[in-house]
Amino acid sequence: MEKTFNLARRDDGIAVLTMDVPGETMNTLKAEFGPEISTVLAEIKSDSSIKGLVVISGKADSFVAGADISMLDACISSDAAKALSQQGHQVFAELEGLSIPVVAAINGACLGGGLELALACHLRVCSDDAKTMLGVPEVQLGLLPGGGGTQRLPRLVGITTALDLMLTGKQVRPKQALKMGLVNDVVPNSILLETAVNLAKKGKKTAAPVKKSFINKVLESTSFSRDIIFDQARKQVEKKTQGNYPAPGKIIDCVRQGLNKGMVKGLEVEATHFSTLVMSSESAALRSLFFATTEMKKETGVDGVEPRKVRKAVVLGGGLMGGGIASVTTTKAKIPARVKDINDKGLSNALAYAYKLLDKGVKRRHMTPSARDGLMALMTTTTEYKGVKDADIVVEAVFEDLALKHQMVKDVERECGEHTIFASNTSSLPIGQIAAAAARPENVIGLHYFSPVEKMPLVEVIAHEKTSAQTIATTVAFARKQGKTPIVVKDGAGFYVNRILALYMNEAAQLLLEGQRIEHLDKSLVKFGFPVGPMTLLDEVGIDVGAKISPILEKELGERFQAPSAFAKLLNDDRKGRKNGKGFYQYGPKAKKAKLVDESIYGVLGIINASNKDGKEISERCSIQMLNEAVRCLEEGIIASPRDGDIGAIFGIGFPPFLGGPFRYMDSLGAAHMVARLEHYQKLHGERFAPSEKLKTMAESGETFYTK
Repeated sequence: MEKTFNLARRDDGIAVLTMDVPGETMNTLKAEFGPEISTVLAEIKSDSSIKGLVVISGKADSFVAGADISMLDACISSDAAKALSQQGHQVFAELEGLSIPVVAAINGACLGGGLELALACHLRVCSDDAKTMLGVPEVQLGLLPGGGGTQRLPRLVGITTALDLMLTGKQVRPKQALKMGLVNDVVPNSILLETAVNLAKKGKKTAAPVKKSFINKVLESTSFSRDIIFDQARKQVEKKTQGNYPAPGKIIDCVRQGLNKGMVKGLEVEATHFSTLVMSSESAALRSLFFATTEMKKETGVDGVEPRKVRKAVVLGGGLMGGGIASVTTTKAKIPARVKDINDKGLSNALAYAYKLLDKGVKRRHMTPSARDGLMALMTTTTEYKGVKDADIVVEAVFEDLALKHQMVKDVERECGEHTIFASNTSSLPIGQIAAAAARPENVIGLHYFSPVEKMPLVEVIAHEKTSAQTIATTVAFARKQGKTPIVVKDGAGFYVNRILALYMNEAAQLLLEGQRIEHLDKSLVKFGFPVGPMTLLDEVGIDVGAKISPILEKELGERFQAPSAFAKLLNDDRKGRKNGKGFYQYGPKAKKAKLVDESIYGVLGIINASNKDGKEISERCSIQMLNEAVRCLEEGIIASPRDGDIGAIFGIGFPPFLGGPFRYMDSLGAAHMVARLEHYQKLHGERFAPSEKLKTMAESGETFYTK
């Protein structure tokens, strides 16, 4: 059997321990490695000729990318999960306990258990490679660093820095890691091993203490002052998570107990909390998301069809969406993009948008000015159809007007090649209707981005009846190169994400008209787990945009999509939201830092006594509409699977990730419970709450969406 850990002795007394998991592209830590590492460490201990040890990876692009997540999924009890953590503690203690200097030589991803392995070494040196990133992202899976990370990290870099890394899961680059004292040196990869060997030869086993700011020095000096840090951290965490995520609170507790009661107690608390979190429903949901997105990265959108290479893209429209699409095409996908607009103002907006985003990287020193300028050079502009003949894909981001989109299709077919894909970023118009004007309908597809394009991870790839498999596969690959998570959905009004969102927003508007206060509505749904409330979202997206989508959905899908009268009243009062400084909330110079409701809106809507209903009822009424419609989308084949439906809702509209998505959440509630609640609201509020047929049959049979 091939070994993962190979020890090589050098003539100068330094041994090099290389980790290289056979048959894998990345190193991940697995429980079965424990005995193998212990054997190697015992061998090192017994060999007096070894004067120092360097731990390095045999992989070109990663040190250790973390622990194998499927190992956690296999845990059937909290005892099994605790044993995993304790095994890590034992192995890392053996490594740390070696009497010779141990140096980690890090190149590429050094994350989670990988960083905990590096922390158990006495010193760390990393390469300045762009792929080198260090971090403990466990919190993003609803977990905490269970290999001693909650104990060693604060002792190395200080409490404040360690909590920031563990509570956000953010990854740091080599220069940042050096500055915070996480690594002792940063060098080019070509001399990484040599530098680590020299460090080991010096015989030092402890790094110079990290320089802390005066305030942090004072706060971290006594248990009383440390408690101030922990209390502040806890308050911030509760505000951010609304109590929906248990991991951050447990991370704070591990650090607090470890620093106040010692390392042994700290490790015991860490293993206990780790095991509780592994078995929690929140972590199970977040891990299912991780597996789903990993699985999706391997898919082309159509089985057995290879995508065509995209060498050049054209974006029609230089507005907010067009500028964002062009920007991710050049900066993420590194594909040249030509932006076409009817006037120079639109073009200069698109260029300014892309420049501003890149310049942030320069200001943060993540990028050199010449690298920024090189990426900017990939974006060109035109007011006529010039330089577009050789485009492989044209993404249209113009107004929601069918006649205008028909004109765009004809223009592109006239000016571009026979294989050029025409991708429409429409948010509600069926793609089949847009393709009706095409001579080559097989090249027409929907590619629906979400705003702001550079931040929102999801795109919907919408195939109509005549879209070719090659067009689907090429568009999926193009979106993935832009750093997006694409889901392939069937054509239909509103597609998937906007269709389920529309009923949620409509229900929030109904509640408002029934007299619910705006801030109470928003707070209730943020408490449920959405990143922002529906009224804030409507202000951000634009009340006029929301009003445009509803009639299209109502015409195509029926009267349950009928918009409440609130929209018309708001538009008549010229309320469009943030864009014109007039919406549900106050904007402009008069608005204070704390977001305040524009109280005059109640008069516009004819609401005399605004009140506060039970928050749970508000969140249930809005979310159950979304869930019911998600089932209809699955029933109609709009989405291919519950998995795609969950990813679409979480990445597209911020459905609470700790619930795992609409379908995992419905499985936890049970179809019978769903039907009972829908029928309860149907009696009170009418047919828009009628349960879908699929839910009713599932309630009778006890069926679930997922088998596991």
